[in-house]
Amino acid sequence: MRKIVLQGIIIVVSFFCCWAVLSKVDWMDLLQVKKATVKTEQKLGELFWDLFRKKDKEIKSPKIVGPIDSLVSKICKANGIDLSKVKLHILEKDEINAFALPDGHLVVYTGLIEEADNAEELCGVLGHELAHIEGNHVMKKLIKELGLTALLSVTTGQHNPELIKQAAKLLSSTAFDRQMEKEADVKSVDYLLKAGIDPLPFADFMYKLAEGNADADKYFSWISTHPESKQRAEYIVEYSKSQKKKGFKVRPIMTRKSWETLQDKVKTEKSDLDTEL
Repeated sequence: MRKIVLQGIIIVVSFFCCWAVLSKVDWMDLLQVKKATVKTEQKLGELFWDLFRKKDKEIKSPKIVGPIDSLVSKICKANGIDLSKVKLHILEKDEINAFALPDGHLVVYTGLIEEADNAEELCGVLGHELAHIEGNHVMKKLIKELGLTALLSVTTGQHNPELIKQAAKLLSSTAFDRQMEKEADVKSVDYLLKAGIDPLPFADFMYKLAEGNADADKYFSWISTHPESKQRAEYIVEYSKSQKKKGFKVRPIMTRKSWETLQDKVKTEKSDLDTEL
């Protein structure tokens, strides 16, 4: 009996010893999975961005890119987000939309800048997309919807061009799952408060999506990617109020005049681009 008990003890001790040793092994590093994933994401980011860049005109005017970039920088610096990994792109397109691509590409349509009532509304959307980037939601979604094998085929040149288009459309016009969307909403509020930006206008933006208006068709992109806007606006408000009680101080980040001047510059830039075409 003692022999059986002793053998049992030895087996249990051996198991935990082996588990302790194996747990200290960096399997990701050993198998170079992380390195391969990074390379895959970089390649996907390049491919998808190249597709959007060829389809729509990129806005490069410093008078427009500069102010938007400063908003992104403010959010990133206040939250310890590596700004060097965020690649901001502004495209001339009337759709009210912004979305993240692999490898930190953040795409903003001019339609969003023109329709946002203030800089704080835009910051709410920017924070939401930055949260998707930081949470690695983009790659998780692509792997879930298309499969890792298909993604690898895209990066190794063994792909069908239609697959790239399908994946690009997936990122720009299809919602993440409910858990990821809520996580991005909450994170955006956290980001904004730490940056001293009022998150309530972000809720106002979501309410506008829920209520609709004469330009409802323009909102289609963000409506389709952000369903249940009213419910989400409500918990953004509640969460914002609960966090503000912790002593966060917010202040205006851009005057009304400065914001309207930026919007006018966007309209002028679009007119110039249309004239060139």
